[in-house]
Amino acid sequence: MKIIIAGAGAVGTHLAKLFSKERHDITLIDDDAERLEGIGSNFELLTVCASPSSIEALKEAEVGKADLFIGVTPDEAHNMTSCMLASKLGARKTVARVDNYEYTRPEHRDFFKGVGIDSIIYPEMLAGVEIMHNIRYSWVRQWLEVQNGALIMLGVKVRASADILNIPLRDLCGPDAPYHIVAIKRRQETLIPHGNDEIVAGDVVYFMTTRPYVAHIQEIAGKKDYPEVKNIFVMGGGSTSVQALWNMPEYMHAKVFETDVRRCERLNEIIERRGVLVFHGDGRDMDLLEEEGIRNVEAFAALTDNSEANILACLAAKRMGVRKTVAMVENIDYIGMAESLDIGSIINKKMFAASHIYQMMLKADVTTMKSLTVANADVAEFVVKENSRITRKAVKDLDLPPTVTLGGLVRNGHGILINGMTQILPGDTVVAFCLENAVKRLEKYFK
Repeated sequence: MKIIIAGAGAVGTHLAKLFSKERHDITLIDDDAERLEGIGSNFELLTVCASPSSIEALKEAEVGKADLFIGVTPDEAHNMTSCMLASKLGARKTVARVDNYEYTRPEHRDFFKGVGIDSIIYPEMLAGVEIMHNIRYSWVRQWLEVQNGALIMLGVKVRASADILNIPLRDLCGPDAPYHIVAIKRRQETLIPHGNDEIVAGDVVYFMTTRPYVAHIQEIAGKKDYPEVKNIFVMGGGSTSVQALWNMPEYMHAKVFETDVRRCERLNEIIERRGVLVFHGDGRDMDLLEEEGIRNVEAFAALTDNSEANILACLAAKRMGVRKTVAMVENIDYIGMAESLDIGSIINKKMFAASHIYQMMLKADVTTMKSLTVANADVAEFVVKENSRITRKAVKDLDLPPTVTLGGLVRNGHGILINGMTQILPGDTVVAFCLENAVKRLEKYFK
């Protein structure tokens, strides 16, 4: 597949490296030579030093042959303009990164397609929703709702007090169990479990279930003592923080700590809701946090652009008694370290962008795809077509790839857990947990 990426910032560089490893034909365009320097020599891709909104530059990059054009510069206007031009010049699909929630609304989708932008992505908005889910359910590391909550996938780090330790999975969750264990993250390895496998203390266990049984999973995972989150401290007042606060439930209260006085003034203008106070100060200032009552809050979110500062701030909050912490870690190399320090939930906006764009590259009908930050895995929702291979046999007889497990399906709005005897039908939405880029291997079952 020929992919052209406009913008060699953090997101564009991440996408270029990711897709070049999969042997795609990648061209990266940016008008900053320093950003491009070194990228082309370390990875199999071409670089073009020019403005992504230059028609001549797009022609030089052979945009007319592009299967996918991605606009991810820091300027949403440049992204939208370059996508419009690329579409007119022959690119098959385009996606633009934006900073405006209004552009993401479903009612505007046809308008943007009409001007040459096939898809809109706003990573900060996706991250904000994820952050608030992780705070609201303070005992989980990951929370993912499928089809408006018909199915729920949650990742939980189990402690020594859990009831589900050292029991073979065939005895723990049989065909009639109200949950399905789709994966286990053990230290640096993510496993697709089998009947003989057992859960041990310290594992992050990924469950697929339905909403009535969420409380049951909280109990068996040894997490009943986690308090309901009512008060949050947020370090950093950027766009991700704003999106998280807009998704905050009415019963919660938040204090935001921002070092830029002008940004503080702007936050007070755009966050028009009760229960949010903005402070001009550093969220790493322990005296300030003590004065504002950090020992009485249940959650702390560090959402600045500085990964190291976010990790350290969460560690400090943990030491001061905060049960739930969330860190935005944009440096991919730091994610493993942050996880080993047990700081709680880890958010990476680049992975949100990559998931959205990877979904557009699939030939099967995939409505949602999400990369799990710490598990090196993807969760994808496939819509089952008439006569597709997945409908021909019971699940146990499909000879699925060993790095895939089907967690559940949604049929007529109702969530159903999948086991070996399940017969998948046309019209179902199937949720798959895939390791090692196995989504591409699985899609042939759904075409």
